[in-house]
Amino acid sequence: MQFDAVANETVAVDPVPPGVPTAPFWVGLGIVAVGASLMMAARVGARLRAGGPVVACRPHADVPWHGIDVAVVGVAYLVAASVAGACLPPTPAVVAVLIANLAALAGTTLFAVWHLHLRGADLRSVGWDSAEWRDDVRLGVGGLALVVAPLLGLATLLDRIVPYEHPIVDLLLADRSGLTLAVVIVSAVVAAPIAEELFFRRILQGWLESRLPAPQRGGAVLASAGLFAAAHMGQGLAPVPLFVLGIVLGWMALQTGSIVGCTLLHALFNAVSVGLVLLTTRPTG
Repeated sequence: MQFDAVANETVAVDPVPPGVPTAPFWVGLGIVAVGASLMMAARVGARLRAGGPVVACRPHADVPWHGIDVAVVGVAYLVAASVAGACLPPTPAVVAVLIANLAALAGTTLFAVWHLHLRGADLRSVGWDSAEWRDDVRLGVGGLALVVAPLLGLATLLDRIVPYEHPIVDLLLADRSGLTLAVVIVSAVVAAPIAEELFFRRILQGWLESRLPAPQRGGAVLASAGLFAAAHMGQGLAPVPLFVLGIVLGWMALQTGSIVGCTLLHALFNAVSVGLVLLTTRPTG
């Protein structure tokens, strides 16, 4: 951005938009993120060298539902999303689209829990009733420390090949009102992690695990991670780092039978991503 300083007839250059953090801030933040990832990678390496698991295995029963139940929940989301979309005007505002999607996610999540309850599931079998919640919190925070630097670094490189696209980014570039920020935070940091971890890591992956012998259950993790990444098609090359994130989340769910830590990690990762968008951009409107 250039502007004329009339008083001394010189031209000054502002390297960044007003309010956007400067290079020292980003260098410091990068050092913290990389340091945290390296520290967690060292701890993981030490566990592996000692012959222990990266995530301690907790005994848990197979899920009581079947493939038809997975399909029912998937169809329920498609129906909810279609109904929510039909309620929108012909050219809806982005915030209205997000609110509609938020309603579809919330409705599908409640329906899924109700339907699985009818199939004999309780909160523990859907991965929410964890007696080891302190461990789950440590897993969520530690998982974020492990993946945040490499995955965001990979996403940054991929963005130079195919620019990242997402309605939330478009919305934050156009509007930063209180309503907009509230919708973005509830959608990205609360609703999406809860709904996606329930479906991909517990309903889908839990069913796939029950169909496989124990030594082959890593295949369920890869399958759920692949479908999780595919669900984000149309967002540039974001499915690539999200596939890796899905593997980390899936492995946590496989080992613990809980999605508490997965949901926390997912929510924190999305919160960091939204925070970076807020820090690096300013509304264009």
